[in-house]
Amino acid sequence: MAKPRAMPRVIIVGAGPAGVRAAEALVQAGLRPVVVDEGRRDGGQIYRRQPESFRRPYAALYGSEAGRAEALHRSFEALRDRIDYRPETLAWGLWENELQVLSGARVEALRFDRLIIASGATDRLMPLPGWHRAGVFSLGAAQIALKAQAAAIGRRVVFLGTGPLLYLVAAQYLKAGAGVAAVLDTAPFQLRLKALPRLLARPAVLAKGLALVARLRRAGVALHSGVTPLEIAGDPESGAAAVTVRSRAGETLTTPCDAVALGYHLRPETQLADLARCAFRFDAETRQWLPVIDRDGRSSVETVYLAGDGARLLGADGAEAAGRLAALALLADTGHAGFDAEMARLRRRLQQMDRFRRGLAAAFPWPAAAAQTLPDETVVCRCETITAGTLRSAARELGACELNRSKALTRVGMGRCQGRYCGHAAAEIVAAAAGVPLEQVGRLRGQAPVKPLPIEATAEAAA
Repeated sequence: MAKPRAMPRVIIVGAGPAGVRAAEALVQAGLRPVVVDEGRRDGGQIYRRQPESFRRPYAALYGSEAGRAEALHRSFEALRDRIDYRPETLAWGLWENELQVLSGARVEALRFDRLIIASGATDRLMPLPGWHRAGVFSLGAAQIALKAQAAAIGRRVVFLGTGPLLYLVAAQYLKAGAGVAAVLDTAPFQLRLKALPRLLARPAVLAKGLALVARLRRAGVALHSGVTPLEIAGDPESGAAAVTVRSRAGETLTTPCDAVALGYHLRPETQLADLARCAFRFDAETRQWLPVIDRDGRSSVETVYLAGDGARLLGADGAEAAGRLAALALLADTGHAGFDAEMARLRRRLQQMDRFRRGLAAAFPWPAAAAQTLPDETVVCRCETITAGTLRSAARELGACELNRSKALTRVGMGRCQGRYCGHAAAEIVAAAAGVPLEQVGRLRGQAPVKPLPIEATAEAAA
């Protein structure tokens, strides 16, 4: 008589689109996964839920994505009694087959046989003079204020950066009744035309993006593409007061404001993958390091799977598909069968989405040249107040031509954000100062804890 198959203990980190769909697939196969999420409620950043006391309708919160958001939330509610759900729990460390988590002030080690990391992404930011002033937020932070707090970051907001999120958040602010002073895009418009063949891989998504731009134009919002950011003016008392850029025609444009939302696409949250010792590769199209995964989400570590924006930036629906595919791959690897046809469909869908992703990277490129030409006095690392000049001096005079060496000598990336907001720009500055390719500079290595821990928690763990 055959022995019953042992069910693996699976932990999923993240309850956004990828984590929810991964959990759903595992539950359907008879598993009871542990779902660890830093947020108070499910949904991730893109489908962040409003506080329980708020009663705004889905259409007001999520716009054209209201249907998807509601479907994901309802799916998770249906899973609640069939998973071990741990909200407001930070996954901060990883050793061997133990995930270190913090809930409240309690540190705990959770053992696993398999781990799905669906950690999502954070804003990718480019410094400029004055970006350290009060009133300057990332696009993600501006969106959180609107969704979770029903508040705008200012009465007259400038949106500066590039990528679809720039227009999405600006349109959300416009719909909420907030003042949108201007949308300033560093990407030249003609790049969108060149990228059109790849963007047509997802015509419905492209149409939604065009509709957002049209809505902003109809409202009389000033839209400028191909700009070069020069400065966020202001003072220590009142914070940001104006944004100055150089137009593609060479004119200096100054837009008065009381807040700035800043962002250049997103960057995957890869710290846990780093602690798991997953392999990484340099992606030349987006000029950043990404974890290595196969077509189904398997990492280079046998027990670790990566899904959603924490591995590849394919959007919310792409994250849902990737989360389910990673879970099916896990099931196939642990002796479950019958998923071949669905996995093949998901692969084809993700391949189409990846073509669109590459189109976006070409249409709205990361402005590497802006980092290379920052004035020496510009603060790059806001946590540690490290300037562009300090990084250049360390590279040229001290030989700090590798990013972790620069970190050791200058403290760049040692602050609260651990390089999430300054790491990419710092690498560009070091590469330009040293005269070496960006990939040769490397990336900031992840270290535990991946986010700060309260002193009482660390004391309890050491006791």
